[in-house]
Amino acid sequence: MTIYSLYIYDRHCACVYYQDWHRTKQPKRAGEGGGILNAVSQAVSPLATDSAAPTPSGFSSPRNTLSSTSGLVVAVGEDPVTPLPNLAEHARSNALPFDEEAKLVYGVVLSLRNMVKKISGRDEQFTSYRTSTYRLHLYETVSGYKFIMLSDAATDGLRFILRQIYNGPFLDFVVRNPLVPMDSRSQGIDNDYFRASIDRLVRGLSVFN
Repeated sequence: MTIYSLYIYDRHCACVYYQDWHRTKQPKRAGEGGGILNAVSQAVSPLATDSAAPTPSGFSSPRNTLSSTSGLVVAVGEDPVTPLPNLAEHARSNALPFDEEAKLVYGVVLSLRNMVKKISGRDEQFTSYRTSTYRLHLYETVSGYKFIMLSDAATDGLRFILRQIYNGPFLDFVVRNPLVPMDSRSQGIDNDYFRASIDRLVRGLSVFN
């Protein structure tokens, strides 16, 4: 069983964090002006140029030092019968810039969640779906943050792991960190302590290979 990647979205539908573990190819960097926020992951941010250098943060704390890995995501139509894209294959093929992948992943989740609500009623929750090649896991907080994890298809439900990430590293190194702007609409939540804490938690799982 294998864990591929983690995405976190805020209540404005923006991807604010990305990390991966078993991606054979690095994701294609987001294009300039593609809509990706700063401080999501250095591995997927647009390359800085002399004419478009990233805005300095103004913080000297090591918590504001960014490190990273890679990413994936969703923009699909509202038609519930549209075949689902193979997100794991997108991750391996390196076909899309990260900003497009992020929209793709979110679009899939939004479409399936809306479909579940229409078919099953408001009491039903969409928490995961499985294809022949991967499984997507979703945990949504009361404040509207969405934690999405991709794993291989044989992995059992990982929603409890996403809840642990929220109750542990997210609260400790994002919510309680005064140097991390919440809901800024211009900056993600990546910082060294948060990334290292998630990495330790995920690598310690029995399902991590």
